Amino acid sequence: MSDAMNNETYQMPVPSLTLKKLDRLVGTWKVSGPDISGQVIYSWMEGGFFLIQHVDLEQYGQKIKGIEIIGQDREFGVESPSEDIKSRYFDNMGNTFNYTYEILEDTLIIWGGEKGSPAYYKGQFSQDGNSNSGAWVYPGGGGYESTMTKIK
Repeated sequence: MSDAMNNETYQMPVPSLTLKKLDRLVGTWKVSGPDISGQVIYSWMEGGFFLIQHVDLEQYGQKIKGIEIIGQDREFGVESPSEDIKSRYFDNMGNTFNYTYEILEDTLIIWGGEKGSPAYYKGQFSQDGNSNSGAWVYPGGGGYESTMTKIK
C-alpha cells in the first residue's frame, strides 16, 4: 500500500467549479431545427467529473446515435486537471470528434477541437435555463441552427 493511501490527510479530488457550470445541461432535451430533430440526454457519471451525453438525432435524413464524454483532462501522473473542458464524441457512423466546451454566463460555446476553432456552436440559454438556441458554424460556410428544449 502506498504512503498516500496510509496518509490520514489524503483527500479525494472534487470536481472543479468550471466543470460544475455544466450542471445546467443535465436532463433530457428535445432538439429541433430546420435540419435536425431528436433528443439528447446529459447526466453526470458517478463522482461528478464527467458529463455523459447520449445523442439520438436525425439530421439531413440520417439517423445519428452517439455518446460524448465531457470533462477536464487529467493526464497520468498529473495532479491538476486541465483548465479547459474537453470532450470526445463517438457515433454510429464511425465519427470520433474532439470538442472544447465553454459556458460564459448564459452562452454555451462548443468549439470543434480547440478554443478559437473556426468550427463552433454558439447558443444562448433562456432566462429560465430550459432552452438553448443557437447555431453550428463551419469554416467556409455551412452549419445549422438548433434549439434544445428541456423536457425532463
